[in-house]
Amino acid sequence: MIENYSIAKIKSKQPWFVLCAAEEYSVKVSNIPFVSHFYSFESASSEVTNAIPDGCIDILFDCDSSKPKATVCGTTLGAEAVEFTYKHRYFGVRFSATSTPNFLNLSASELINQRPEFKDIALKINDLFEQVASQESFTNQVLLFSKFLIKHGIRNHSSLSKQVVQYIFVNKGNVQIKELEDITGYTCRTIQRQFLLDTGMTPKTFCRIVRVQSALYEINLNTHTKPSELAYRLGFSDQAHFTREFKALTNTTPNHYVNRIEESMYLDKVKFY
Repeated sequence: MIENYSIAKIKSKQPWFVLCAAEEYSVKVSNIPFVSHFYSFESASSEVTNAIPDGCIDILFDCDSSKPKATVCGTTLGAEAVEFTYKHRYFGVRFSATSTPNFLNLSASELINQRPEFKDIALKINDLFEQVASQESFTNQVLLFSKFLIKHGIRNHSSLSKQVVQYIFVNKGNVQIKELEDITGYTCRTIQRQFLLDTGMTPKTFCRIVRVQSALYEINLNTHTKPSELAYRLGFSDQAHFTREFKALTNTTPNHYVNRIEESMYLDKVKFY
């Protein structure tokens, strides 16, 4: 597989935003450990697109000059409709998977499938919202928000949950709960309880998300990859099971997704800063 630091760090995350919402999608990979990347685009369509599960929290600014707003987007557990306003400019920060910012006054589980207004649930933001929303420069928006994020940080996970997250990532989501018991020395019940407390998800749910995100990532970098081969490599029992899981989380089939990637020149749309 082709390995590129920038592409590898953002992986797929929200491919429909790139495919459907933008003609050009600007990305700045972050040096902040708990941030995946910053992104910006001008909406090229008012058509409804999809947010898909990626295990990440986003803060998304609509930088409209007359009525700016910002939304906190908790990770979804299935494909969900998202609508962008035509010709509006958007700026976003995507946190690393399972990371929850310190300055939000909701728990990780309370953010799952939710999209509250940033100003309603964020603490200590002062005039940050106005500063970020009014900036026309993507680079300046990144600098402003980076300083704020470094100052306030994220909530600490237990060492148990950190170990589970790392193991699931390394194995691309192809993990059984018995394996987690073996590598951590804790019971299934303890692992489940602590992981849910720290991330808002069960380990099984996170495994589903990582497996499908791994499939998206591989397809994005190599459209010649066959779904049947992907199903085998990612540990699905058969291609039919893989297709069902893929569709449940992305709202399309692997074959249709491959066709969309080939038609859209996906990687050419992403511009790294």
